[in-house]
Amino acid sequence: MPNWYATRESVKARGFSGRGLDPVIDRIIESASERIDLWTRRFFIPRTETRLYRWPGVASGVGKLWLDQDLISVTTLQTKAQNTTPTTIAATDYFTEPNNSGPPYDSIEIDTSSTAAFESGDTPQRSISVLGSWGYKSTTRSIGLVDDPSGITSSETTLILKDGSLHTGAGVGDTLLIGSEQLFVADKDFLALNPDAGGAILLNMSGNLAANPGTDLVTLDASHSVVAGEVIRINTEQMYVLYVSTNDLTVIRGFNGSTLAAHTDNDAIDVARSLTVERGVNGTTAAAISDNDAVSKYEAPFEIIEWCIQEAIATIHQETGGMGRSVGAGEGAREVTGRELSSMRERRIDSWQRPRQAAI
Repeated sequence: MPNWYATRESVKARGFSGRGLDPVIDRIIESASERIDLWTRRFFIPRTETRLYRWPGVASGVGKLWLDQDLISVTTLQTKAQNTTPTTIAATDYFTEPNNSGPPYDSIEIDTSSTAAFESGDTPQRSISVLGSWGYKSTTRSIGLVDDPSGITSSETTLILKDGSLHTGAGVGDTLLIGSEQLFVADKDFLALNPDAGGAILLNMSGNLAANPGTDLVTLDASHSVVAGEVIRINTEQMYVLYVSTNDLTVIRGFNGSTLAAHTDNDAIDVARSLTVERGVNGTTAAAISDNDAVSKYEAPFEIIEWCIQEAIATIHQETGGMGRSVGAGEGAREVTGRELSSMRERRIDSWQRPRQAAI
């Protein structure tokens, strides 16, 4: 499964709602992300892995290894990797290049002042081993803290955050970083916050709420941790929180295709903060997670994110429109050809594609 460069929520925000489309949207985002990897010959969320290379040869006892993928950092560099006893080259004996602009790096060069060298060993095939972090960048953004007083084991797949905002929190398709472990967010759901869990409080609505989109003020019974940008649920109706003023929440009613409904005093309120995650992705190791552990998420460059969103939207419309798309109705209807998307795709490939001369 490739890393996703857009979330389910970011695509649905462009005019799609309801849970029914979620599996289709997820599949399309994954496919669009995979195509971007292929078109650019690089990936934008780092992976920890070992890559093997043919002996590059030497000049006066010194070698330079050109890499077939972007390199962020090296953990272990070995020569004679095919031998039963490979030689580890010390980090002080080589350089990652280009020095002035990396990472990402496109090559590794032996320091000429050292006695180290790339050696063929028993065979020149796969004789150089590079264990490290690979990818364009390792840019992350903090999204808050874990909210689970008992912590979670390395095998548990439910992660609760203190902030579920669509803007500052995690979405379906995000790759998270907790400690040294990467986690992939496969789904997001609601939960009733417990007053004994991590300082969160049980939320109950104060007063009745009519089935009217103009009735957009939800008052809570007590102090709370809900923030603007989160999605709450009362019974089966979802609401997007626009503003928070003490215990008053200004909301958008009937969010995500849910049905507008009447609600009564003391109806429970759930908040979307529960994540279903895949553990230890991208070559990292799953580990125990504690309450209040810091959580961050990887972010691809903005142009890559927007590119993925536009590719996904176009594919959704093609599938639902039988590979054709039109806007308007009746005599005013016109076909949309997708030329703008193709033009944008060409520009993005031209800007972001990894040079072939470095992929040796």
